[in-house]
Amino acid sequence: MSNENSQSMARYQSARRMVLGCMILLICLLLVFSASSQPEIWHEQIEAYGLALMLVGIAGRLWSILYIDGHKSKSVVETGPYSVTRNPLYFFSSIAALGVGAQTGSLLVALACGVICAVSFHVVARREERYLTCVLGAPYTDYLARVPRFFPNPLIYRDQETVTFRPKILNNTLIDGLVFFASIPFFEFIEIAQASGWIPVLFRVP
Repeated sequence: MSNENSQSMARYQSARRMVLGCMILLICLLLVFSASSQPEIWHEQIEAYGLALMLVGIAGRLWSILYIDGHKSKSVVETGPYSVTRNPLYFFSSIAALGVGAQTGSLLVALACGVICAVSFHVVARREERYLTCVLGAPYTDYLARVPRFFPNPLIYRDQETVTFRPKILNNTLIDGLVFFASIPFFEFIEIAQASGWIPVLFRVP
């Protein structure tokens, strides 16, 4: 039964990544024909804050993987970032998504990217919780009752003296995180193409 659940979860996560990828592609295609209505000075400030958010998101993902590596689906991880939120990887990915959206210079697009990402991860997290409850039992049920699903509660933070991890997993997470930075040259190219008239601006967003 556990093996069937594991295979089902693997298929679900694969489908989830495909759907999320298609959503991101669709959003990018829509943004190609849009432009920010913000004044230039605010446009640049929003991009700068977005860069900071991406750095926070990437750092948070690396912090999270240090604790979860080798333990997910095997035991309850409840220290470090996992002591304040059950899904720190999803939380920090949503923070980075805010930063990606901010590279358009639009507050509305930044907020939309973060919300879409957070809602998608919320759906995934609920499915994973049902699976982990079956696999890990009472200790995980107790963890569910104590720690919030998404938004961190720093007041309940707890840690451990040492953690073990595989450098390969950490490196892969870093590489995955650096993909967020691809949004910077992408949207800069779009802005140049729009200014040159190569790409029409069909609508503007605040």
